[in-house]
Amino acid sequence: MSEKQTHSRRGALLTAAGVTLGAGIAASATATAPAAAVGGRKPRQLEAAVLLYEGFTPLDAVGPYEALCRVPGVRVTTVAVRAGLVRADTKWMEIAAAKSLHQVPRPDVMVIPGGGGPGMYAVLENTQVLDWVRRAHRHTLWTTSVCSGAAILGKAGLLRGVPATTHWALYDYLKEVGAIHTKGRYVESGKIITAAGISAGIDMGLYLAARLSDDRVGRAMELALEYDPEPPFGTGNAETADAERRALALKLIADATV
Repeated sequence: MSEKQTHSRRGALLTAAGVTLGAGIAASATATAPAAAVGGRKPRQLEAAVLLYEGFTPLDAVGPYEALCRVPGVRVTTVAVRAGLVRADTKWMEIAAAKSLHQVPRPDVMVIPGGGGPGMYAVLENTQVLDWVRRAHRHTLWTTSVCSGAAILGKAGLLRGVPATTHWALYDYLKEVGAIHTKGRYVESGKIITAAGISAGIDMGLYLAARLSDDRVGRAMELALEYDPEPPFGTGNAETADAERRALALKLIADATV
């Protein structure tokens, strides 16, 4: 068989696989679609806003985004001081903020990702961001953070006396802002949910998906993401790590952060 024929056959197989998968998803969605709203009125769509700022950590933002963006009745958008591309902490990636802060004054859900380097220090002193966080929090159904995003909530004065978690390197900062450090991949206190380091944002996002919909949808979203982690080393818990590994982990983060 010639190279051209091989490519043609491979393309046909991929196309067939895509059609089959698409048909399966469509059939499943039709079979499990939620009932129409009573009286034919469409329920109000909830708006979730994921904050972006120079120096944010991509997975902190994208993890919850992926967990929430397909939940029925929820629309997820990215926001920043100004709409447009925003650089991540390593500056090797940019993600577009779809809207500016003033365009989304009252999100139903607020997601605050963590970050590193000068950008993180700058956002903690950015009164425009902190004021938006405070004002939005008055109206949110859920106010959430991932990793060092808890520092932003703390600087905005929202964690005083609140059980919370964050990345293991920032436990002491929680005490500085008056929070009550509490162990967990995510910690719920009233309408505030804080997630631990980086990957914990996926756990928090899936839990939030269930709270915004129901457990059935939450479980289905976990399957949709195929979130069934089997870490290759089992070394992701700071409490079981020795001092050398902890120091190297922090060095790897710091060296890659510009």
